[in-house]
Amino acid sequence: MRAQPIASHFINGAYVEDTEGREIECIYPATGEVVAKLHSATPAIIEQALASAKEGQKIWAAMTGTERGRVLRRAALIIEERNHELSVLETLDTGKPMSETLYVDATSGREALEYFGGLAGSLTGEHIQLGQDWVYTVREPLGVCVGIGAWNYPTQIACWKGAPALACGNAMIFKPSETTPICALKVAEILHEAGLPAGVYNVVQGYGDVGAALVTDARVDKVSLTGSVPTGRKVYAAAAEGMKHVTMELGGKSPMIVFDDADIEDAVSGAILGNFYSSGQVCSNGTRVFVQKGIKKAFLKRLKERTEQAVMGDPMDEATNFGPMVSANQMNIVLGYIDKGVDEGAKLVTGGKMAQRDGFFIEPTVFADVTDDMTIAREEIFGPVMAVLDFEDEDDVIARANDTEFGLAAGVFTNDLTRAHRVSQAFEAGTCYINTYNLAPVEAPFGGSKASGVGRENSKEAINHYSQVKSVYVGMGPVEAPF
Repeated sequence: MRAQPIASHFINGAYVEDTEGREIECIYPATGEVVAKLHSATPAIIEQALASAKEGQKIWAAMTGTERGRVLRRAALIIEERNHELSVLETLDTGKPMSETLYVDATSGREALEYFGGLAGSLTGEHIQLGQDWVYTVREPLGVCVGIGAWNYPTQIACWKGAPALACGNAMIFKPSETTPICALKVAEILHEAGLPAGVYNVVQGYGDVGAALVTDARVDKVSLTGSVPTGRKVYAAAAEGMKHVTMELGGKSPMIVFDDADIEDAVSGAILGNFYSSGQVCSNGTRVFVQKGIKKAFLKRLKERTEQAVMGDPMDEATNFGPMVSANQMNIVLGYIDKGVDEGAKLVTGGKMAQRDGFFIEPTVFADVTDDMTIAREEIFGPVMAVLDFEDEDDVIARANDTEFGLAAGVFTNDLTRAHRVSQAFEAGTCYINTYNLAPVEAPFGGSKASGVGRENSKEAINHYSQVKSVYVGMGPVEAPF
């Protein structure tokens, strides 16, 4: 087994095992090979994680912001030094090609640690003068945070949640997806190698029952989930029962609008990035591509040509730029949606089949002549399936673009910048793109509206979701009372 970790969990600064827990198989999606076997957390493991986080957080919060930032930046340097090793592990965990993981996954995690490490020493309150009296505010950590990760970006998500939480002085218990369990363990190991006190970043493996046990524990102050809308509703409700702080980064069915004055090559590039990067397994993907009728034929022609140039192969080969689905289950879900697209009358432009090779590969698939009421235009597929829809009028297409329960992202391609900004203002989405798509720098807030989520990750905005402000009123004169 090529990716077997020392043990299943990382708690209180060390690897911990309990083989009484239910077995978790980590399967390499490119071949179906089992590359690691781990165990879900037992109640004893969960208790160890919670108890150590509670104690470790006190030590961590007592350090200065500058001291905390130094640890995070040191961890970022270690990740940079080990980028290749971590990228191989990410590829084994997810099946994503090395042409992606070498440049995006651990790199994105490093940038989060570096960015929030830089912010940690700057987290101060303010002075408010009120005549003779005055108020000062103090920014305080929340306490113990629980992070629940998705399977598409395991290293990145472990850092995106951990970095702001730690910068603010919190402890983090991170539960990776059971589909991709191994990468977060390395993040925890590196953080503690960089000087993080024991217990401040713990990783526990498990299925939904483990997440539920963590979310509902009275010692937990904050829950951050990346996942599907149905899972988000359950976790949000459970957290609300305990009046916990929450961040929910959920699913999407994002629109991308291509006007007839757009640069077709750029628009096709945006559609490819918004549908086929990571084999379509990206929450913010622009999977409803609205193309103005004047350029529909030219757009589809070029899209088909470029999509059929995708190099599907061994993910360890850097020449490969299109990988498999993360699991057999996800592959079958996506194939089911492709069948629905055909059955409901959409025109299959290219792809639409399993690849004739080992592993969980599906050809990048494009449907045209899709209508708003088709299943592939309404539901999140989370796979390499693009729906191309026609439009003529700007107001009409904006109304159609917003006609969804989701609101994670949206994009517009046009050479009319006045229209670009007007359309972006009209989108009901947390992140909007003009003449590009799916970039998520740590410096910019990321998150959704409507059913796509609550709160924001990344940027200074994340600090507000991992800390709270205390006001201290200072009276400088005699105290008056009515009696």
